[in-house]
Amino acid sequence: MWWFCLSGDLSVTWPGASTSTAAPDGAVQHLEVPAVSLPAVLLAADASPSPTPSESPTAVTVPSLQDAQESATNAASWVEQNWSTWLAIGLRVLLILVIAVVLRVVVQRAITKLIDRMNRTVASVDGTALGGLLVNNERRRQRSQAIGSVLRSVASFLILGTAALMVLGTFEINLAPLLASAGVAGVAIGFGARNLVTDFLSGVFMILEDQYGVGDQIDAGVASGEVIEVGLRVTKLRGDNGEIWYVRNGEVKRIGNLSQGWATAGVDVTVKASEDLDRVKSTLDEVAEKMSKEEPWNELLWSPIEVLGLDSVLLDSMVVRVSAKTMPGKSLTVERELRWRVKRAFDAADIRIVGGATAPATEDPADSSAAVAAPSAFANTESPQSSAATPIAQPRAGTTTPSPM
Repeated sequence: MWWFCLSGDLSVTWPGASTSTAAPDGAVQHLEVPAVSLPAVLLAADASPSPTPSESPTAVTVPSLQDAQESATNAASWVEQNWSTWLAIGLRVLLILVIAVVLRVVVQRAITKLIDRMNRTVASVDGTALGGLLVNNERRRQRSQAIGSVLRSVASFLILGTAALMVLGTFEINLAPLLASAGVAGVAIGFGARNLVTDFLSGVFMILEDQYGVGDQIDAGVASGEVIEVGLRVTKLRGDNGEIWYVRNGEVKRIGNLSQGWATAGVDVTVKASEDLDRVKSTLDEVAEKMSKEEPWNELLWSPIEVLGLDSVLLDSMVVRVSAKTMPGKSLTVERELRWRVKRAFDAADIRIVGGATAPATEDPADSSAAVAAPSAFANTESPQSSAATPIAQPRAGTTTPSPM
């Protein structure tokens, strides 16, 4: 049983801890063990704990309340010293992002309005005489869309890239290693995708320079046909047989555009050599003048139809050349209509048209004996077939060939 004595401090005594000693006079004296305080006992127990099998060999130190208070005080003081700096950095980053987003939206809207204005201008001209001569609505629309896409992509890349670098600089991050790594990665990507980059850049310059557009007849070397779509990487062509060619812009080394500027419609009129040239020319002039004043040919013709004159003269025919400048890509249409009108006018004027040049007669007609003869013809030694088939006789030995005088 524990006995506790409260004498200013908590003390512990054990029963039977007193000792008895015999005095010289025979009296028994009781000696008490000094009282030990409870904290001292607990500290002594912690200092030399008795090992038990269940305890782990590593002791876990539990931080005291005083240590926790010191840590909290240090954190509070650090926050108090640096909160203004972090607040300034956060506000600066937020301001950079807001300005970048607003600037990107403004630039993209400006580019969109510019493209819409270009499309409205094309739509207002389309349907008029000027529109029929100079403007291809689909061509201009695709060209403006491609240019707008390129401008928007470049603007977004520049604005957002600059904002990202400014944000990293705000956090005092060294940009030199980052830029060096980005440069190396860019070189590697560019080397691996050089064909894609070449196609893209070639497409951009083709569109900006307006080398061709939708509806143009072009000869790209690797393929030829009518342009049906112009992209930044691939151009689509429709061939003469209806096939569609996908031509990479980087593969095009030369381009022959048959639809830019003006085209030439030329018709060769072949008449009999006995026809009166003045009457032929006057008839052609009437046809040309009438056709130039009628619609829609007055829009397709860029110059009056001219009778150039006599192009060639054969034994039984002669060729008169008729030519005119037309809208690009409309030369075949004008030629077909002109032939139709010339044929009708010549029929009305009783002028004979020759379909083609006749084969010239040979000076020496073929020998009738060259025809296949019956087998009985070879039985007669005097027939032409036998004479042609008999080999030349060799001179006999001992005979002399008479020398020519």
